[in-house]
Amino acid sequence: MLTEVTAVRYVTPLREGGSLPGLVETDDGRGTYATYVMKFTGAGQGRKTLVAEVICGQLARRLGLRVPGLTGIRLDPVLGLGEPDQEVQQLLKSSGGLNLGMEYLPGALGFDPLAFVVDPLEAGRVIWFDALINNVDRSWRNPNLLVRHGDVWLIDHGASMIWHHNWPTAPTAAARPYDATDHVLAPYGPDIAAAAAELAPRVTKELLAEVTADVPDAWLAGEAGFDSADAVRRAYADALLPRAESIHERITLEGAAK
Repeated sequence: MLTEVTAVRYVTPLREGGSLPGLVETDDGRGTYATYVMKFTGAGQGRKTLVAEVICGQLARRLGLRVPGLTGIRLDPVLGLGEPDQEVQQLLKSSGGLNLGMEYLPGALGFDPLAFVVDPLEAGRVIWFDALINNVDRSWRNPNLLVRHGDVWLIDHGASMIWHHNWPTAPTAAARPYDATDHVLAPYGPDIAAAAAELAPRVTKELLAEVTADVPDAWLAGEAGFDSADAVRRAYADALLPRAESIHERITLEGAAK
């Protein structure tokens, strides 16, 4: 399960994307304070965005990709009473309880394809991973990549695994191909075959059970068609496991090594 801290101060909104994440200061209960990028259960996309962030983020980390660390953040809605921005105030008021925090990376820059170079092996690994989770939000228009100390970090996976918005269609949706022609790393000659050979065997039933276990029960409770949080976790694993085995064969990527 995710570690948990408590939000003690809302610092500032990050007005990027539709979820209106914000910087918050937290206390771990032992006098250690830290700053996180916080995503809220009360945002328009709801808790499924946070579920996707946890599963995809933890899976990426286990596969050796760089992603910010994740933690649960307890929020008292009273924290929003003093916020002058009505939108932020309402967001905080509607997000009481457990939310999601992502490690803040000081000094990180947004990825600029004109300023940074990514080698074909790393580009292939990122695109293969995005194909696995069906991430449609890593284009040149919105890279959702950060560069820190010369290393590329993956962020913002809330729009992934679109099949969890309509579970009856999950088997069909999870079997669909992945169009990477618009992917921000497509121009770097990504080696998809090498990525698949390295990463696909590591996506096992056991690994998926571990990463889905990190999703809090509260974010899975009451899911239509399921009788328990564990049943929802198994549905995520059932969609991802067969996709990992063969998605490299269904990636559309002009000019890439396949």
